[in-house]
Parts: sequence; C-alpha cells; structure tokens
Amino acid sequence: MGSSIRHNIVSHMVRKIFISAGEASGEHYGALLIDSLRQQLASKGLQAELFGMGGPRMAAAGFERIVRAEDMAVMGVTEVVRHLPRIYREYRKLLNVIRTRRPDVAVLIDFPDVHFKLARELHRLGIPVVYFVSPQLWAWKKHRIELVRKYVDRMAVIFPFEEDFYRERGIPAEFVGHPLAELPLPTISRQEFAARTGLHPERTWIGLLPGSRMKEIEGNLPEMLEMAWRLSLPHPAAAHPTETYDFVIPLAPTLTSEQRERVYQVAEDRGGGLSVRVVDDARAALFHARASVVASGTATVEAALIGNPFVVVYRVSPVTYAVARRVVDVPHVAMVNLIAGQRLVPELIQHDFTAAKIVQHLEMLLPDDQPRQSMMQGLAEIRTALRVRQQSGPEATGAIQRVAAIVLESMAANSPGNTGPAR
Repeated sequence: MGSSIRHNIVSHMVRKIFISAGEASGEHYGALLIDSLRQQLASKGLQAELFGMGGPRMAAAGFERIVRAEDMAVMGVTEVVRHLPRIYREYRKLLNVIRTRRPDVAVLIDFPDVHFKLARELHRLGIPVVYFVSPQLWAWKKHRIELVRKYVDRMAVIFPFEEDFYRERGIPAEFVGHPLAELPLPTISRQEFAARTGLHPERTWIGLLPGSRMKEIEGNLPEMLEMAWRLSLPHPAAAHPTETYDFVIPLAPTLTSEQRERVYQVAEDRGGGLSVRVVDDARAALFHARASVVASGTATVEAALIGNPFVVVYRVSPVTYAVARRVVDVPHVAMVNLIAGQRLVPELIQHDFTAAKIVQHLEMLLPDDQPRQSMMQGLAEIRTALRVRQQSGPEATGAIQRVAAIVLESMAANSPGNTGPAR
C-alpha cells in the first residue's frame, strides 16, 4: 500500500511533455526549451518527462528521441515523394508514442508538413498543442490557417508581424521574440578560431552557408564554390588563385556522418586549390567572416543578428520552384527583407543564383564603403525589431522562457481540475 501511494505521488509530480522539431534551427530551439521547461517545472516541485522528435542537441539535453530529426529532414515536392516510405514509418512511431504515453501537453516547432498532421491527432486525444515558430502561412498555403484554428491552442511566434496575422484571424498568438536575438556574440577570438579550424588569421574570410539539409547543400554549395574560384582569381587568365581569401563552410549538427563526408567530398572536388575549411560553429564563422553567402532560411536571420553582411541565395528542383512561384505571395524571399520591408540584402534565387552574380554583389560588401555600412545599419535595426522589450528585475525573461511559460499555462488550463478550455 505504501509503495502504491509513493508511486502515485511520484507520478503526480512528473509532467509528460511531447516536443517535436524536425530541422536544425528548430532542434536548437528545442534544446533550449527543454532546459527552460525543466527549470520552470522544478520551481514548482515538478519533474519533466520529455520525448518526441529531435536532433542531437535535444538528445544531449536529456531528451528521449523516439524519432531522430535527421531522419525526417527532407525538402521540396520531388524530394519528399522519394522519401515517403521512410517519412511515414517515422511518423507512425510518433503517433504510437502519443497514443500510448498520452503527454500532458505537446510543443510542435516549425516543420508544418509533419506537424499539422500530428496536431490533428493530438487535438483528437484532448492534448493541448503549442506551436512554436510559425510556418510561413502568411506567404503561402494560407488555407492552412484553418488547421491552426482547429488543432492549435497557442501560437508562439518569433517575428513581430506574425502576432497580428494570427490575432486578426481569431487565433491566440504571442510574439515571444526571436531566440537568436538574445544570444550573446561569440567570445572566441579570431586567433583562437583560426587555430581551431586551420583558417589563416590574416586573410579575408568569406562564409559559405549552403543550408542545413543535404539536398539544399548539394543544390547550393557547388555554385558557391564556383563563386569562390571567381573571387579568388586576380583575372580570368590566372592559373592559380590568390592567397587573399579563406572560405568557411559551417555544417548543421543534424547532418549524419555520411552526409558530412559527402560535403567534404563536394568541397574537395569543387574547391580543390582554394583555401576551404569545413567547421561546426556557424555563429563564430559568421562573427569573424568579412561577408557571407547564405542559403535562404534561418541562417539568414543568424547572419543578420550577428551583423555579418551577406547575399541570399537559393535553388530548388524545377518542379518545386514552379509550384512555389504559383503560390508564394510575398515581395521578398529572405526573412530579413520581409522584416525590413525593403530589399536590404541581395536575393539571388533559382536562375539568378550564379557565381558571377554572387561575385558582383559580394565584392560591393567587402570594402568599408557605403554599401557595406548601409547594410550593417539595416541589420542592426533588424536585431532591434526581433527583441521583445525586456522586463527589468528578477522577472525578466527571454524568448525561450516565455515559450516555456506558455507551454505550462496550456498544460495547467487542460488539467482535470480546470474546467475551462485550454484555449
């Protein structure tokens, strides 16, 4: 009897939280959220049981990975079709763990193609859903707003205009600030980073960020390396590149060891003869690079927040691009430009994504002249826009802490002792 009572008390003190993140940026936020949830629950005398889909950083934070994020990270129409059997198999694992373990609350981070389906099942089971990092419904697939209305209890958004977008449509949403906007700048010195990575400290470093998924990298990196050749040759007839530049390629932690080897091979095949280094620390690379070429995505926001001038590039399959052109309804591709409301950084998309055009724009950002200064001023304004005005004193919280509080509020609103709706 005593053992049974102790078991019931322990069970009552444990909160089961399902978290799902399918890409490098999302799993980074997931890892931060895990720590914050544990801290906030501990302050209430509670423990956390955290499980679902995530990447290696979430696993390192003590998260139980039912599905690995790296096994689900595919992109584009044609790419998804090829991987459907594997995606469906992993998706079934997530459904099964939701049904058998019945979490108290669920947090879905971006990754809408999978997460809207999960949200429907979670809603059916009466499990409150917090959606963190909004899918870009304001840009395309606006019809999916009905899925949010039906199946999501709270939206925690990281761009200021998204709060109004959802609230105008009757959906509870809160701009929590962008987690990356609150991170301190890297403290590693240029000399230390050079010694760690093999970069030459006296050369000009150019960041090449081809994306976090293998398909993106294969589509973007070869053209970036062709740009590196053009930038490094003093004139078209030159036989050897100058020793002016080092090119830095940061890799996402969600890449498998086999995928990393493929990146090394591409860098060797296309960049042999150049000074090219593959590194793990994207923020340090952006902090110390003179300028960068960045694939459209979260890395563009990271570059903006660090203050690194850059050119945005992107290329997808012809089918994916044809579909996107018909349905995307925004004036800019880069999130930085959408926030700024103007073409702050150059966008070279699909057919415009050529080595020659990258060089043309990048060369304008290298000297300490007006184009570089103007962009850096605009990037500073982006940093301000992505920060929520901080409270002062002991109650001050950041974006991740605010999301954790929303998660616990949603969980409490759905507890047996509360008769009101989670929403």
